[in-house]
Amino acid sequence: MWQVRFHGRGGQGVVTAAELLAMAAFTDGKSAQAFPSFGSERMGAPVMAFCRLDDKPIRTRDAVTSPDVLIVQDATLLHQVDLFAGLKPSGFVLINSTQSLNALHLEAFLSTLPLGHACAFPAADLALKHLKRPLANAPLLGGFAALTGLIRLASVESAIRQRFPGAIGEANVAAAREAYNHVTAFAAEQQGVLRR
Repeated sequence: MWQVRFHGRGGQGVVTAAELLAMAAFTDGKSAQAFPSFGSERMGAPVMAFCRLDDKPIRTRDAVTSPDVLIVQDATLLHQVDLFAGLKPSGFVLINSTQSLNALHLEAFLSTLPLGHACAFPAADLALKHLKRPLANAPLLGGFAALTGLIRLASVESAIRQRFPGAIGEANVAAAREAYNHVTAFAAEQQGVLRR
């Protein structure tokens, strides 16, 4: 079973991202569950959401304390909350940020992960370009598909279109696709480093 934990702030679409990931997993024929955890329900407060993916039925219902994947929608949370608690040694980290992992001062911690398992990219900027709003959830799901290979980009696109039909859905799909291409290029670059 793969467990994903999302971190962000209220109003950033953290819960929607977890639900879209579950919908994409269903499209790929997997079992999935998504659910939120709110510390406070006010706009801007830190929130978490969880998603589990598996090839067989999922019976557990508790919070994700040992994630395989961390998705950070708001980089301002990086040094305020222990986001990385419980992350598995072979886990993946995806961060919405215009800064590199080094500039975020995460290189020491993230260097313990396998090469290519951590990526920071400007998901909110991609959303702003396509949606005219900095909602990073769709681009981060495109990045998730590229970084982990757990779901297909086509399934992410299908989930987005189901949830947001029409022009808004297509703008989100375009943002997710551009993020997928961005993270795919990042992964190829990391593989090149690995081969040297």
